Amino acid sequence: MGGTNMGCGNDDRQARDLPRVVVVGLASCFGCQLQITNVEQHLTDVLGQIDLRYWQLASSEPMPEEFDVAVIEGAVTTEESEATVRKLRERAKCVIALGACAATAGIPGIAARNFFKRPSQVYKDVPAACGSMVVPRPVGAVIDVDHTVRCCPVDTMDFIDVLQRALYGSNKFDRTGTMCGQCKRNGTDCFFDQGQLCLGLVTVAGCGAKCVNLGRACNGCRGLSPDANLEAARAACGRAGVDPDDFDEALALFNQVERVQSARE
Repeated sequence: MGGTNMGCGNDDRQARDLPRVVVVGLASCFGCQLQITNVEQHLTDVLGQIDLRYWQLASSEPMPEEFDVAVIEGAVTTEESEATVRKLRERAKCVIALGACAATAGIPGIAARNFFKRPSQVYKDVPAACGSMVVPRPVGAVIDVDHTVRCCPVDTMDFIDVLQRALYGSNKFDRTGTMCGQCKRNGTDCFFDQGQLCLGLVTVAGCGAKCVNLGRACNGCRGLSPDANLEAARAACGRAGVDPDDFDEALALFNQVERVQSARE
């Protein structure tokens, strides 16, 4: 679905006529939800275009039965959360995955490999509050996702752009190129020229290479590019004097699940 094109542009419409939105948090730090509020000058304009029915971070009220757009932050880590996202998909016309944890399994995904050995390494008896755990996975591994807001944390204006696309429709294509192209357009120096590891060579573009512009190597929080070639990237690391094992270790920070899937393919 490129966009739901719900047509909610009339200012005099009542809240009941606006697209009904719910914001749900799964396994995450809730930082991406907090990031949404960091655009004070535009927040009232955004809220004026939707009927915000439920926001898990801000209310203890139960989630309503009917809504149009579901914004999901966090990774799927339990059978309960898996059932929740399936239910959200059944009821929503549009689903937005918010942030790295929802998009790639993010930080929770670090534990994906050999997952069922890990709880006993932490707990003598796994607390009942953990529920029936599953291998951490992104929302898109369980249901079809219409739009994704990437990064950790998300860029607030990027969220607004994606929400507009969900509400009104858009012919904008998702980026597939890697971050290296943006670095070259920005004229920034390459970390590999200095023998330093950077994940921009496999990370999907779209953030403007902000970290690199600030002198920090890309840590891959936007996820793997569909055009990424991991074997070629490891070879490039070797040529630059960077240990390919360091590349794999760094990649696991946000892309453990995607890396495992790529290896299977």
